[in-house]
Amino acid sequence: MTTERQHPRDRGIDRTPTHRQPSKQPWSDLELRVPNDRSRESLVSFVECVLVELTHADVGAEYRSSNVWGVKLTQYIAADTVGERFEKLHYDERLGWHKQMMSRQDVRDELINRLARPASLATNQSHPHSVEEPDTFRVKPTWQLRMDRRPGEK
Repeated sequence: MTTERQHPRDRGIDRTPTHRQPSKQPWSDLELRVPNDRSRESLVSFVECVLVELTHADVGAEYRSSNVWGVKLTQYIAADTVGERFEKLHYDERLGWHKQMMSRQDVRDELINRLARPASLATNQSHPHSVEEPDTFRVKPTWQLRMDRRPGEK
């Protein structure tokens, strides 16, 4: 005797939940060291991807450089929802925070020029001791950028 209702096992349906890897955010791999061996065209494409993510996700971009005088940070965060204005925050341990507004084109040009440098700012020969750590550029959640700021600073 057969029934109209078949057991799920009989139909080849696996009812055990599928355990998926947590989905990676599209911006999580947007990281680069300076110097790098990317072509100019590759850097332009990389920067365009960064600008799109800054506009459409709650993220910012950070360029970090170290030298004998300390760390220098430059952060970029979208200031509007259409991606035409960006806030640039620059931190120097000797001078503190400085803020300015920039157009998308200016941010694009600045990032391409920074990422295309043949040497890290840390290798600046104006001082006798160089820093071994290369400059780094990465996209981070904006809450993490705020956490990286020094207490009492902008």
